[in-house]
Amino acid sequence: MSLEDRHALRVLRDAFRPDGPGAALVHRFYGNWFALDVSVRDLFPPEMDGQRAAFAHALHWVYGELVAQRAAEPVAFLAQLGRDHRKYGVLPGHYESLHRALYGALRTHVGEAWTAAVDGAAVQSLNLITGVMRGAADADDGPAWWDGTVIEHMRVSRDLAVVRLRLDRPMRYHPGQYVNVQVPQCPRRWRYLSPAIPADPDGGIEFHVRQVPGGLVSTAVVNEARPGDRWRLSSPHGGLRVDRDGGDVLMVAGSTGLAPLRALIMDLSRYAVNPRVHLFYGARYRCELYDLPTLWQVAQHNPWLSVSPVSEYGRNPSWAADYPDATPPRGLHVCQTGRLPDVVTKYGGWGDRQILICGSPDMVRATRAALTAKGAPPERIQHDPLSS
Repeated sequence: MSLEDRHALRVLRDAFRPDGPGAALVHRFYGNWFALDVSVRDLFPPEMDGQRAAFAHALHWVYGELVAQRAAEPVAFLAQLGRDHRKYGVLPGHYESLHRALYGALRTHVGEAWTAAVDGAAVQSLNLITGVMRGAADADDGPAWWDGTVIEHMRVSRDLAVVRLRLDRPMRYHPGQYVNVQVPQCPRRWRYLSPAIPADPDGGIEFHVRQVPGGLVSTAVVNEARPGDRWRLSSPHGGLRVDRDGGDVLMVAGSTGLAPLRALIMDLSRYAVNPRVHLFYGARYRCELYDLPTLWQVAQHNPWLSVSPVSEYGRNPSWAADYPDATPPRGLHVCQTGRLPDVVTKYGGWGDRQILICGSPDMVRATRAALTAKGAPPERIQHDPLSS
C-alpha cells in the first residue's frame, strides 16, 4: 500500500519543496551522506548550493509524480540519472549510503508527522529511487563519459566564444540534445552545453558559450580555454526535435541558444525537401549575432529556411570593433530592433507551426508566454527544462 498512499507521499513531496523546507532537508541529507561515507565528498564540487537546489527540485518532482500515480516518467528520469551519474565516479556502494542518509534526513525533518504510513512510503520510494538508478547504471554498457581535446577557441564577442573539440571516440547524439561538460579549469563542476553541429562520425563537436555573470565554468571557457585543453563530456540529454512531416516550423533563439537549433537546421539541410523553417535569432546588440554569416550560407542553399535577426538595441557598443564583424550579409532579412518575444509575436501567434525556443530561462518563459497569449497551443511549443 505504501506507494499507493497519496497522503503519505504528499508529506514526502512537501518536505522537498524547493521554495520552502526543501533547502534545509537537502542540506541535512548531504551532511549525513558525507558523514556516512567520506569518499562521496570528493565526487562533488566545493560549492554545493547549485547541487542542493537541483536535488531538491528533482526529488520534489519525482514525489509529485508518485502522488499523481504516474510512475513511467519518474522511472525513466531516474534511470537516466543513474546512467549519467557514472561520470562522477558513483559506485554501487554509494547508493546504499545514499539510501541511509536520505532516510535519516527525512525522518528527522518530518518529525511528528512521521507515521507508520509515511515510514512505509519513504522506505519503498527510496528503494525505488536508488534501485532504478543503480540498476540502470549497472546495465549500461556504453561509455560513462567521452574525453576530447580543444582544437579551436574563437572569441566572437566580448562574452561569447565558439569552441571546437575532437573527441577521442565519436559520440552519438540527436541534433537538439545537450551534454554535461567538465573543463580542466573547473574540476568537478559540470555545465550543460548544446552541440552546435550534428553528431560527427570523426568525433568533431562544437559548442557556443556565453559568459554568465558569476558563472565559473562559462567564464573559464570564454576567457581561459585554449587548444590542447582536455574536456570531459557526459551522455546526451534532451528531446528537442523537428518532425519533418509535422508542418512548418518556428524557431526562436536567444544568443547562444542558437546552438541546438543550428544543429537541427544543419541536420535538415541533408534532405532535399523540408517543412518551411523561420528562425528568429536575437541578441542584445547586432554585433553579438555572431553566427549570421553561417546562417546566411545555409539559407542561400536551402530555400525552406528564413532567418530574421533581432537586436534589443539599434546601435553597437564601442567594443564591437574589437571582434569579428557580424553584419548581416546582403540578402538576409533586415535586422529588426526590439525584445525578441515582441518581435516574434508581432507577426501573430504562429499557432500552426511546430515551435522551438532556446535561450536563457527568462527569455524562454517570456517568449512562451507571449506566444500562448497570441493563441499558440502550449503543446506545440518545445524547449529544454528550465533550471531557474
